[in-house]
Formats: sequence, structure tokens, C-alpha cells
Amino acid sequence: MSSLPTRARREPFGAWIRLGDDTLVALDHRRADRLGLPPATFPPGHVSAPLEVHVAVTARCPVDCSGCYQSATTDGAHVPLTQLRKTLRELHASGVFTVAFGGGEPLLRDDLGELADEARSLGLTPVVTTSGYGLTPARARALRSFAQVNVSHDGVLGGYEAVRGFDGVAVAERAIATLRAQGVAVGVNHVLTRQNVDGLSATVDHVRSLGARELQLLRYKPAGRAASLDYLARRLTPAQCDALGETLRSLSPTLGEGFSVRVDCALVPLVSKALPEAAMLERFGVFGCEAGGHLGSVRRDGSAGGCSFDDAPGDEGIAAFRAFVAAPPEPCASCPLRRVCRGGCKVVSRHLGHGFSSDPECPRVIAFHAGSASP
Repeated sequence: MSSLPTRARREPFGAWIRLGDDTLVALDHRRADRLGLPPATFPPGHVSAPLEVHVAVTARCPVDCSGCYQSATTDGAHVPLTQLRKTLRELHASGVFTVAFGGGEPLLRDDLGELADEARSLGLTPVVTTSGYGLTPARARALRSFAQVNVSHDGVLGGYEAVRGFDGVAVAERAIATLRAQGVAVGVNHVLTRQNVDGLSATVDHVRSLGARELQLLRYKPAGRAASLDYLARRLTPAQCDALGETLRSLSPTLGEGFSVRVDCALVPLVSKALPEAAMLERFGVFGCEAGGHLGSVRRDGSAGGCSFDDAPGDEGIAAFRAFVAAPPEPCASCPLRRVCRGGCKVVSRHLGHGFSSDPECPRVIAFHAGSASP
């Protein structure tokens, strides 16, 4: 594919450009000027628009995952195609680069491939996450416009069932094989809980052997059906959080040669002990909460959110995310990881009764408050 820019937009630091192979590249002002990009002004501290927006396309799903963050059901409704087309046009006009379709189960939509084609026609890069239910070779061929299809696989050695409440390993692995056979790039989404984290190394080896090109590690978040007392029994223990950074380091010899492990933004504070410098996190491509900034969401009703787990009223929630990043409380205000971590997961902090505040499960935050309570 071409390495020439296909889309570009100015930013306070210079510009973002999207290359023909879907790579997103940041340029400084000098290089942006050489491309002939017109100058622009921005409100202090803000990007012009999200880089990526998560778009919910359905509330329907054939299974009943115990921790579904969208509380999808077997009789949930699809978002109307006309509404989704309007959303895609608006995202294109605002300068968004990537659109990530989610559900429910997006494969239950017969027009999913059509949505990807529509996104491509507008210059957007589409990706999607699926459980794999309902995937056939014909359906897989219709998904070739997606830059990547991520299949949910929560672990070997019983990890999948421990997280979801049922064993969908065979479905997920059949979907990975089917997509690869049809030439579709495949990644794996892996939700980490205390029940499956010990099998992470074995899961990495396994999904790599299946032909996935990356594993995306996701923190278990208290949204949808997961916003219950069960969250306390599923979240990583303090000891597991302390060990997580070293666990990730131990995976590095297995990476490379077309396979990578990515860490979602909500996990950043949990690895802060092992990767204590912002520069080190940046070197590993690890960045914290981007909700309301580089990341946004469009809910099933068409309203905007800071991220796909955020249920705060549209503009109010986005403003709260941005306000926190601009002026966080202690210990985030003076934390050396502030510019990368951005205070951790606000979905977690709100669920645990702390509002938009520093992530209460961050080891640094725990130590800070323990010190404040000392006599």
C-alpha cells in the first residue's frame, strides 16, 4: 500500500497524518508546513478532535457475558443504519482518523461489512471487536475493509470461562482461523481479571500460535453488568497489580516478528511500579486515559461520551475528563507519570465512590493515602 499521506490535520504540536497503510504519524510544525498543511489555532490544552472514536452499533448479543460493559441482551436492538451513516459523516468532518465498531455483537448486523466500506469511503480507518459468534467464511470475506478484526479471547486453562461465565474458546479460535483464511488481519482482546492473569504467558503463546498479530490487554472495568459487587471479586488483587509490570517484562522475549502485546490505557497505573519513568512508558508505547481527548465514543442513542465505558451525560462527562487532566488532585498533580498516566481510570474511581478522581487502585495512590492516614 502507499506510504503517502491519505489524511492529515493540524494540531498544537504540528500535525497528524494517516498513511496509506493505516499508520498514524505525528509531525512537528516544520514538517507539517512542508506538506502544505494550513495553520490552525486551538483552545489551550486540547487536541482538535479525537484520533479514535468507539461507535456502538448494536445492543444485541447471542450470549450473556457476566461482565458485559454494555449490558447487551439476546433481544437488544440494532442502531439504525441511517444513524450510523450520519455518525460516520460527522466523525469524518471533525477530523477523526479511526472508528472502532462495538456492541453487543457486531457480527449480528448483516451490514457490518457495508459499514466498514462506508468508513473507508470517507477516509476513516475501521476496526471492530467480536466474540466470533456467527462468523462464516462468507461473512469474513465481507470484513476485508476492516484494518483489523479483534476477537475476544480471555485465556486458556479455563480463563475464558472464568471471565465470561461460559466457555467460548472454541468459537473464538474458529473465528481467528476463519478470518486469517480470508486474509483479514486479526488481533485478540484479552480482559485481565484475578481469575485469568496467572495464565497470561500461556495465553500469549497460544494466540500467537493461532496467527493473531497482537494481544490487547484490557483492564476489567465496572461498567454495564460489571458495575456490581462482582467487580470487587474480579478485579486484580494488589499483589497481582504489583507483579503485573514484571509479568509484562517477562513476555518481551516472545514478542517481535509480527506479534505484539498492547496495554490498554486503564492498566497504566497498575504497571507504574515496574515502569516508574514517563519516558520509559512512552518508549514502550504505553499511554494512560485518553477519554475526552484522543479517544471518544458514540453511544447507541447517538450521544457522545469520553470513552465506551463512560456513562456520564455527553458534554458533562467529556468536560470532566478534560478538567481532570488539566488540573488533577494529588498525588497525580506531582506524579512523574502524570503526562502519560493521566490519573488512571475514572470509570473505576466513580464506581468506587471517588467521583472523577485519582484511580483508587493505583499503587501510588494507595501509598499516598496510606501515608496521609498515618499518625
